[in-house]
Amino acid sequence: MKFHKEGYPSLALVVAFGIVLNLLTCYFLSDYPIIVYLGYAVSAFLLIVILQFFRSPKKNFVINENQIISPCDGKVVVIEEVLETEYLNEKRRQISIFMSPINVHNNLYPIGGILKYFKYHPGKYLVAWHPKSSTENERTTAVVEDSKGRSVLFRQIAGALARRIVFYGKEGEAVKQTQECGFIKFGSRVDLFLPLDAKIIVNLEQKVTGGETVIAEFA
Repeated sequence: MKFHKEGYPSLALVVAFGIVLNLLTCYFLSDYPIIVYLGYAVSAFLLIVILQFFRSPKKNFVINENQIISPCDGKVVVIEEVLETEYLNEKRRQISIFMSPINVHNNLYPIGGILKYFKYHPGKYLVAWHPKSSTENERTTAVVEDSKGRSVLFRQIAGALARRIVFYGKEGEAVKQTQECGFIKFGSRVDLFLPLDAKIIVNLEQKVTGGETVIAEFA
């Protein structure tokens, strides 16, 4: 089990807060052991939360050019046909995966190929399951096209708690399926926009694992 690099600033902040809190309670409130122990408990709780949230477990990645692999851990909350208007300008099958605060939050490329498009959009912080969060929340949009000309558009979407989206890719570069592409802090969702003729493998409410669960198969 590794600790993700995006978590080090948060870890440093929590450790510093814990040290200051415990020094102050021990110095000024030493006659009140319940408060001192409460300070220890709060510090330990925050440390455990950060270590849990930014964990990066080893996975058995699935690599298959004819399959679309889940870009994140979470639960499938949307499967529907929509009109994608930002880049593809065509009808697509949208698959949305909600990431709770207890999920692993690094994001992966669902297919390999060339990163044809990337754009960051500032926006609102509606709850991640809100229907308008896909188009109104802070988000990134990326499109990967494989060697056969098949493309998948996916979005990292911030939520009510997630206030920082990180994306590592650059337009024009070659990327590999299940390669890490970014990170969303503190819960949100990822939307996939797949060709209409792709065979959907997952079901609503199904829990998926990033890099392992097959979302769909190309026709």
